[in-house]
Amino acid sequence: MKFAFLADPLDTFKTYKDTTYAMMAEAGRRGHEVYAFQQKDMALEDGVVSAAIARVTLTGDEDAWYKTHAPAVMKLGEFDAVLVRKDPPFDMEYVYLTYLLELAEAQGARIVNRPEAIRSHNEKLAIAQFPQFTSPTLVTSDTEKVRAFHALHKDVILKPLDGMGGAGIFRVKQDGMNLGSIIETLTDNGSRTIMAQRFIPEIDKGDKRILLIGGQVVPFCLARIPQNGEVRGNLAAGGLGVAQPISARDREIGEALGPVLSGRGLLLVGLDVIGDYLTEVNVTSPTCFQEIKQQTGFDVAGMFIDALEKAA
Repeated sequence: MKFAFLADPLDTFKTYKDTTYAMMAEAGRRGHEVYAFQQKDMALEDGVVSAAIARVTLTGDEDAWYKTHAPAVMKLGEFDAVLVRKDPPFDMEYVYLTYLLELAEAQGARIVNRPEAIRSHNEKLAIAQFPQFTSPTLVTSDTEKVRAFHALHKDVILKPLDGMGGAGIFRVKQDGMNLGSIIETLTDNGSRTIMAQRFIPEIDKGDKRILLIGGQVVPFCLARIPQNGEVRGNLAAGGLGVAQPISARDREIGEALGPVLSGRGLLLVGLDVIGDYLTEVNVTSPTCFQEIKQQTGFDVAGMFIDALEKAA
């Protein structure tokens, strides 16, 4: 089969932990042809979506890990699957990308994850579709509503709806220290919508990444444990990743959401769970394949390519 990866530049990959690299390596190991391109390589001309796409050969060398052939302009429908692995931020450029991919889909391309589904699932707001699994949550740009939420719950987390890697996340305890300043900063004086959530103390045991592949729950998660006094467990914010078997509650959440999200065209989803509560639904470029395999031996990339082959 021929798989094209729409990703960030290959020379930015950290092969020891990059999930897209793990996908490429497993696809190549099975004899599939691997290709890569970036958003800037795409164009809509005469109503047809195409891109300058390069064949990729994996070398097995951890440093100089790939060789690329000369790119050729190709229609996305020429591949068995096009995998969207572009990292956030999910800004308007990302939205434009989903529009182009949706047009390519109408022209016969198989896009994973489906562009409409990516666009429809804001990674923070999507949890509102599953309130039975969430802690008390408020979404607003209104200062007084945020203050009232804090007064009710005493210890809260405030965060932007378009953040990534733990950026812009604040904890405000019962004393309300700097609450006004934080609200002003995050809402840009009331012009931007933010999320407030009751603080979940089990964060000290980790912000768990639970992976769904083809609607099925991966049996291990990666608990990202905050370090050095941080409230954020994100690996990008210095969290320590500890792989562990999923709990009964983790499985309950995963099995409830898996078929729903898979049915919407989301082959790969990363759920974030703190304690017993769902906090995010990641659909753009979920990660943690390699950390789980390195610590448990479970081949997440193998499970993913199995599902991709079936879907394609």
